[in-house]
Amino acid sequence: MNGSADRWGREHASVLASSMNRWLHDTWFRVEWEGLEHIPRDGGALLVSNHAGMMPVDGLLLQYGIERESGRPVYALAHDGFWRWPFIGDFLSRSGGVVAHPENAQRLLRTEQQLLAVLPEGAKGPVKPPSERYKLQRFGRGGFVETAMRAGVPIVPIVLMGTEDATPTAGTLRMFGQQAPITWNALVLGPILGAFVQLPVKIRARVLEPVSFDEPPELQRYSRSRVLREAEQIRGRMQTVLDEMLAARASLWAG
Repeated sequence: MNGSADRWGREHASVLASSMNRWLHDTWFRVEWEGLEHIPRDGGALLVSNHAGMMPVDGLLLQYGIERESGRPVYALAHDGFWRWPFIGDFLSRSGGVVAHPENAQRLLRTEQQLLAVLPEGAKGPVKPPSERYKLQRFGRGGFVETAMRAGVPIVPIVLMGTEDATPTAGTLRMFGQQAPITWNALVLGPILGAFVQLPVKIRARVLEPVSFDEPPELQRYSRSRVLREAEQIRGRMQTVLDEMLAARASLWAG
């Protein structure tokens, strides 16, 4: 890393601001934002979004759009497996990616008062079958809620519409005990090119009102039942908004 990188490896002149990401955001996907006034102008906040697609462009588009509109850096938690690939891990670090670990999350949210993004559907989002299209998968065990409670920061839900149509799934394949999606992109373009080329669908993003908790930060334990209940309520609220956005959509290309 060079001298322009912070302690996380994120470059101050973030690679998120590259012309490629600007082109993807503005020209290819034509991302339109609603509710950006709900992004806190200061203090820590946990940004929670739905997740789909073979390549994690949704996270990059979310980071790029919010950074550009709010003027605040956005960090993102990612599975440590990405750092086993030197080029991918280096790109993620330079663009604000951080290994998903409770200590990293607390340091960013509570100590450094940063914006931190997480996609709680995890791997379940991209590999779901066509029958589950635009149905948000279970948000794990609600760990993101406990993370926000422990840090004493609000959760800001963000709903993305269009990401599932950029790499639509034709089915799923089970290999080595794991499910892998078969996308129409891969069937038409081949497995390698199809993994990177995404359809130029219109993507809309809506930022919902923040969710705050009355729990004191840094408790040793938090009520498991409340954590799960709050996580399910947030997921349900996001699903309702996503359904409304889909019902109002004119077409895949016009949004």
